[in-house]
This record gives sequence, C-alpha cells and structure tokens, in this order.
Amino acid sequence: MRHGVDTTFLVAVEVACHPYHGTARTLAGTLRRNGERFAITPQVVAEFVHIVTDGRRFSAPLNMAQAVQRAQVWWDATDVDRVLPGDETVTWLLAALTRHQLGRKRVLDTLLAGTFRSAGITSILTLNPADFAVFDGFACLPIATGTL
Repeated sequence: MRHGVDTTFLVAVEVACHPYHGTARTLAGTLRRNGERFAITPQVVAEFVHIVTDGRRFSAPLNMAQAVQRAQVWWDATDVDRVLPGDETVTWLLAALTRHQLGRKRVLDTLLAGTFRSAGITSILTLNPADFAVFDGFACLPIATGTL
C-alpha cells in the first residue's frame, strides 16, 4: 500500500522537538519494515521547508540547509513515490472547494487531497485527519491529533 505523506507527519518525523516525533518515527519505521510505500508531493516538500525553519513554531528549528537536506532525503528515497498535481487534480480541487464550500485556509489541504486522489492514494499519514474528513475515500492512519 502507498501512504500519502502530509506535511504534519513529515514535520513530526523530522523535527526532534516535535511532541509526536517518536510516534511518527516509529510508525514510519514500521511501515518501511512492512514493505509499505510512501508518496510525497512538491507542495509538501515546500511547506515542510517553510515550517521547520520557522523559529516561532519550534524551540530548535532547522536551518535552511538542514531543512533542504532532510526534504531531499524524502524526495529521493527509494520507498517514496513522487506524486505531481496535474490537470485532473486542479479540476478536482476547484470542484471540491465549491462543493464543500471551503475557504482559503483549506486550499492547500484540498490540493493535496486532489493530488493523492489523482494518483490513486487513499491512505494519508497526517496529524490532522479532520483536514481530510470532508473528502470521501481517504483513510488517515491514527497517529495523533495535533497542529503545527
């Protein structure tokens, strides 16, 4: 099975001071040992770098070089598929924003959901399963409920 990686999960895995760091790393390790695959999008990579370098969010943020290096490791990993948004994704995004009457704070999560949906991914690794609950067809593995 392929699991879509949300930024919240990636941040928890890579930032040692994150409250769910241990839980997220354990889950990632278990999935890897079981031969499961991950899927990552360009938007998650960009948001990850943006978040983990923000000193307002973490007592020990990563510097830019560290953030880019960790993002690169995920982008290049042999058990990670690169999933790119395409025309179908944007069509789905616009329809979902309208259908569910979502506001501006939901645009990026909706784009991520559409990107995963277009790639046939139905499992998402996230600390915020509520972000994806409005969209049918996704299961979020239980990690923790938190925020960035």
